[in-house]
Amino acid sequence: MPPRTRYDTISEIAKRRGFFWPSFEIYGGMSGYVTYGDLGTKLKRSIEALWKEYFVRKQGFLELDDPIINPERVFEASGHLENFKEYSAECTQCGRSFRADHLVEEKTGMENVEAMGGEAIKHLMLEHRIRCPNCGGELKEPVLFLPMFKTEIGATGGEVGYARPETAQAMFLNYKRGYQHAREKLPFAVAQSSKVMRNEISPRRGAIRVREFTIMELELFFDPQDPGCPWFREVENVVIKLSTEEMEAKEVKELLETSIGEAVEDGLILTEWQGYFMGVSQRFITALGMPPEKQRFRAHLPDERAHYSAQTYDHEVLFETWGWIEISGCAYRTDFDLRNHMEASGVDMTVLREDGTRYVPHVVEPSYGLDRLFLSVLEATYERKQKRNILHLPRELAPYQVAVFPLVTKDGLPEKAREVHDLLLDKGFWVVYDEAGSIGRRYARADEIGVPLAVAVDYDTLKNDVLTIRDRDTWKQVSLSLAELPGVLEAYFKGEKDFLDLGTLVIRG
Repeated sequence: MPPRTRYDTISEIAKRRGFFWPSFEIYGGMSGYVTYGDLGTKLKRSIEALWKEYFVRKQGFLELDDPIINPERVFEASGHLENFKEYSAECTQCGRSFRADHLVEEKTGMENVEAMGGEAIKHLMLEHRIRCPNCGGELKEPVLFLPMFKTEIGATGGEVGYARPETAQAMFLNYKRGYQHAREKLPFAVAQSSKVMRNEISPRRGAIRVREFTIMELELFFDPQDPGCPWFREVENVVIKLSTEEMEAKEVKELLETSIGEAVEDGLILTEWQGYFMGVSQRFITALGMPPEKQRFRAHLPDERAHYSAQTYDHEVLFETWGWIEISGCAYRTDFDLRNHMEASGVDMTVLREDGTRYVPHVVEPSYGLDRLFLSVLEATYERKQKRNILHLPRELAPYQVAVFPLVTKDGLPEKAREVHDLLLDKGFWVVYDEAGSIGRRYARADEIGVPLAVAVDYDTLKNDVLTIRDRDTWKQVSLSLAELPGVLEAYFKGEKDFLDLGTLVIRG
């Protein structure tokens, strides 16, 4: 039996406590699908809200919600039907199919095999005598496969459609509406957070690679002759770790540590907008709990880059179980998408400059997989401490903000604890109530689901209206009056107070 991994532990907690579990369990499950429970749904929503805070609200960018099923002509124009393909190897005995580059990576330990191209993948499959991981049978030569779900729009002989594999095309199809709503001024951006589907050949690594997931994407439209970003100075001193195209080509393992400003000035990042979003991304992922030393930006080599991209950097984070995993991509898409849709639809997508010249806007796209961000948060915040599982979720992400417990379940303490619970609910907090077992076990259960604060109602509460608050991360406690409680909690969750500012430190003998 293989050794238990960190992901195994997190998955066990996730299933037991209600973060996520495999879908269709009562029918034996199906790989590539995940269901989020109460805690998982709330955590996903909080991550999405924080993404909008970093990338949408402050910049005044627009939002969009567009259909998942698109007609075939959309993906013909975008180039997906021709280029959005992966190499699949089918077993001659059991008939199962697998992504060829993943098989090579798992057999050899190599990274980013996809970037090497089809001939190299086929050669490596033969060189390393790779066989079916399911039954050990011989594999057929890899062939290209289109991982897009195909359907029919209309009940009888309707138009061919596909489930979108990304949300980006919605922003390009509705670009003219966005331009109108942005008062016909560039730069402007349109963002969308929504479901997408990819018919993965061989889903793996739990919820890392699934067939239905949420992407949070933003398309920034700008004039290539005026490419400056008005907020660039806010991030130019952010230090990041880079693996450039040249470093990737030469297989240099040591990362380049540089600032965003220096990387743009040296031409390692092609545009200020791309640099801006990479700097914001570093701050955003750090706010999710992933320390900077476990983050890097890796450039795509030309053979790995998507067909629309002039430059792409993946933002990767270090997982203990799997190593470096992409959680975001920042691509300079030039005018590829708008120009293709303009030619295919006949709709003019150009913009008139003050000097009378016309141009098709260029685009920079930061794109995030919400499900992978979800897993990275659990990975970064999990700790085993004194035989307890703790999720050190940032306070703005925690599914439940406060737990309320009676010290014991007698003498009117549960009733008083319920009053405190209802008070906090009325004040708008997400609150969980627990009176099962000892108070130590209740603290442990709250720690395991990442509740930042636990309020204990004891006999001093009945007598003097004094409560005790316990901090999840340090296990320290402070006391304060019931009247003060809503106000100090509001300040704490706004980031205006730290834990020890909430009351008087309790010294235990």
